[in-house]
Amino acid sequence: MVSEVPQEMISEVEKLRAEIRHHNDLYYNKDAPEITDAEYDALMRRLQQLESEYPSLVTPDSPTQTVGAPARVGEEEETFAPVTHSVPMLSLENVADSSEMKAWYERTLKGLEAESAAFIVEPKLDGLAVELVYEAGRFAQGSTRGDGTTGENVTANLRMLKEIPGRLKGAPELLEVRGEVYMKKADFQALNRRREEDGQATFANPRNAAAGSLRQLDSKVTARRKLSIFLYDRGSVRRVAHGGEVEFLGFIAKLGLPVVEHHRCANLEEVEKAYQDYLDRREDLPFEIDGVVVKIDDFALREKLGIRSRSPRWAVAYKFPARQARTALAEIEWSVGRTGAVTPVAILEPVQLGGVTVRRASLHNEDEIKRLGVMYGDTVIVERAGDVIPDVVRVLTDARTGGEREIVFPKKCPVCGSEVVRPEGEVVARCTNMACPAQVQGRIQYFASRGCMDIEGFGEKNVGLFVEKGFVKDPADIYLLDKKREELEKLEGFGKKSVDNLLKAIDESKTRPLWRILNALGIRHVGEHVAHVLAENFGSIDSLMAASKEELEAIHEVGPKVAESVRD
Repeated sequence: MVSEVPQEMISEVEKLRAEIRHHNDLYYNKDAPEITDAEYDALMRRLQQLESEYPSLVTPDSPTQTVGAPARVGEEEETFAPVTHSVPMLSLENVADSSEMKAWYERTLKGLEAESAAFIVEPKLDGLAVELVYEAGRFAQGSTRGDGTTGENVTANLRMLKEIPGRLKGAPELLEVRGEVYMKKADFQALNRRREEDGQATFANPRNAAAGSLRQLDSKVTARRKLSIFLYDRGSVRRVAHGGEVEFLGFIAKLGLPVVEHHRCANLEEVEKAYQDYLDRREDLPFEIDGVVVKIDDFALREKLGIRSRSPRWAVAYKFPARQARTALAEIEWSVGRTGAVTPVAILEPVQLGGVTVRRASLHNEDEIKRLGVMYGDTVIVERAGDVIPDVVRVLTDARTGGEREIVFPKKCPVCGSEVVRPEGEVVARCTNMACPAQVQGRIQYFASRGCMDIEGFGEKNVGLFVEKGFVKDPADIYLLDKKREELEKLEGFGKKSVDNLLKAIDESKTRPLWRILNALGIRHVGEHVAHVLAENFGSIDSLMAASKEELEAIHEVGPKVAESVRD
């Protein structure tokens, strides 16, 4: 009886449920989490512990008994249509270390009444779970997981992913495949850089970026963002039988679908070896993973074990240790980019994080400083994700001594002293002086970078030197450097041969295709993909310059903002 449960336990359970539901909504529906995965897991584990100790407190709508969060369908004017999954898309139970993994392994074999079984181990991708439905080989429908039973119809957006074939030759009458839409680390970094430059809020991590990009009501927005997908499971499959997941993944790979990397393991020792392999390679992988998924391979054995209300008994998420560390924020360095964006960078007391000594972390913008409530001298938690500069994710206010100082966003550019202005509706404050040395250097460096004109020898150090000496004031000056050969040869570290190489690289850049030139110009809202689109549609820079705003907007993937920016 509930009356036998201590009141403080009832109160804690109610509070935990409300808190977890709040974070579920932020994570699954709004793509704006307020806490880390490790903090969320701690809340869920505490709730599971209390419900285990007091079974009478378990309710059907508890977060421990449900999956994800209700999908945003049918409640507002602009939402996605609902999709009911023929087979529920479940969540996964977590284990945090080798002892918990061993306990799960032994419990699983006991449930199978067996001494051994084959397992499949694959990376736990940090993205958005989706289901693809093929009917007679034709891609008919795509949806998000939602609450496991009902998801959102995002078919039009999934069609924008080049890795998803529109047709499958030799496919069965009905094929439902599950997987994860994700964003590669490099694409995530490039997207956030563009958003910062455009005065937009940045995404917290690749998972949020992928989810936010896929759940756009305008599929053109999805098309402009580089999303990827891996498939790793099945829903319904009609008139084709497979003995296990390894066999099924081999089958769909032959059909042309992108299959997740995986290992077949015969015992716990091999599972642990695969886990360690992924942990060792974590930083080198092009995508984010936060652990591995361990599953029984044999489908018949899965049926024997069955499922709980929110998770299967035959699979578990074996999580990696959190990449966080505690340190102190000593100072703020104000960085000025090529578009004038003034970005705060936290200077930290050096701390070891994921095998790397961290001395700097991103604070993104003024709003982020206010949201965190961070001050000079604060003790903070920093989190490292892939090769991205670490983020300050939390302030430990209990560690304050009273000597902390407020962080005030500069009104003057820290480089040139010009006024710093934050345009209405934007999150980025900018230096208003186009001739600011930091902006000049940033524009030239970007123009010469690998994704643009690809001029070898125009790295940060040399560009800074050329700007300082007055040799280069804008990208056009790069092509006049041959007239300054004698002066270049007198620079420290430069001789006849190095100058010859530099001038040769500049000359070779004149053969770059039009899309590279458009990308190199740094037109606001025009990145590599849109540059390709513009080049394909206009063929020459003269045609593009002559195009009206209406002609630009008529092109698929070019909206009003891009058109206006190109015209300006």
